[in-house]
Amino acid sequence: MQRVKVELPINFNFSTIIPIRITDMNYGGHVGNDSFLSLIHEARMQYLQHFGYTEINFENTSLIMADAAIEFKHEIIYTNTIKISVQAAAFTKIGFDLYYLLEIINGEELIIAGKAKTGMLCFDYTNKKITTVPTKVISKLTTQ
Repeated sequence: MQRVKVELPINFNFSTIIPIRITDMNYGGHVGNDSFLSLIHEARMQYLQHFGYTEINFENTSLIMADAAIEFKHEIIYTNTIKISVQAAAFTKIGFDLYYLLEIINGEELIIAGKAKTGMLCFDYTNKKITTVPTKVISKLTTQ
């Protein structure tokens, strides 16, 4: 079986801490894949807000997710608190990738729970068409 492999950037310019909620749990007693994607979504919203953006207000355009890849590494349970680091990279004319590193905070130790990537496209929701990435966005999102 071929497995998804997410190659992360070396550095991340943003991180956030998110406690796991009981509603993130599935019947297996751990965070389900749908909740894992929701954690990534929350980290993305906080990342964009950190730079003064939202998915709808992104330097006179908007964002839409084109794809997502998740590499699960360790079970996440209800009592965990997660550190999620985010970095934008691989910019093209119309989009870029956001990379995520999810780590369980275990005292002083960080345990990698997963890696993820979402492909983001700039999108005009009024005209329902893809737009170009604003130059200012690239400069802001790639600052360390």
